[in-house]
Amino acid sequence: MIGMDLFSQTTFECSKLITQRYSTSFTLGIRTLHKRFHFPIYAIYGYVRYADEIVDTFHEHDKSMLLERFRKDTLLALEEKVSLNPVLHSFQQVVRAYGIEWELIDAFLHSMEMDLDRTRYDQTKYQEYIYGSAEVVGLMCLRVFCEGDSALYHSLKASARSLGAAFQKVNFLRDIKSDFEDRGRVYFPGVDFSRFSASAKQQIEKDIEKDFKDAYAGILKLPEGAQMGVYLAYLYYQKLFNKICLCPASRILKERIRIADQKKLLLLAQTMLRYQFNFL
Repeated sequence: MIGMDLFSQTTFECSKLITQRYSTSFTLGIRTLHKRFHFPIYAIYGYVRYADEIVDTFHEHDKSMLLERFRKDTLLALEEKVSLNPVLHSFQQVVRAYGIEWELIDAFLHSMEMDLDRTRYDQTKYQEYIYGSAEVVGLMCLRVFCEGDSALYHSLKASARSLGAAFQKVNFLRDIKSDFEDRGRVYFPGVDFSRFSASAKQQIEKDIEKDFKDAYAGILKLPEGAQMGVYLAYLYYQKLFNKICLCPASRILKERIRIADQKKLLLLAQTMLRYQFNFL
């Protein structure tokens, strides 16, 4: 392996490292995908993670300027088919190889821009943010899984969006304390952090339950090499969601609910067995 092949391979490995450092749960999910999907999904995760880091952690820098530069560098990488930024180089290869539309990337970056100055969301802006921050990421991954089969992609779009929405809304519930205290954000429309009630929590949970239900039907129709990994991510978030549902509103205002690493490994083993015996 020499020249550009070595460079490209190295950039994909950088995206893999980013995924491993930032998310043990997604790393486990990706490992259960067929090997041909590993690097493309690592590349997508690395890209969205770095954009998210700009708005969430680069407090001593001009976030708006950095995010705008990230957008321009993304466009340049897609135009020139190369980038010295390893995250952008691996991502642009995946975008071109699997036909990921610019509209999805643009919507994602728009949601990241919303995080720069928006701290309260009405229903319209909430749906707009959910679409760009989560649903389009599910659609990018679906483009990879469908490998050019447009009919399959379009038949599964709604379910992929529902799965992305469910994941994001669970994250919002889990992180409601840190989002408010560290960033001043409350994503759920009409929710007052200081008066977050059991009824408000139950209404949000009902909405998430519908997303999970709609997503499950699509998982069953995914290509064989993608199904188990996506199902594992689904089960992980379902278990996290169930744990949050059992907690009173007062508790999630005080602490971040999580699944222990040992239980994540147990989920992996259970998922592999269920998949092996066709019990999804």
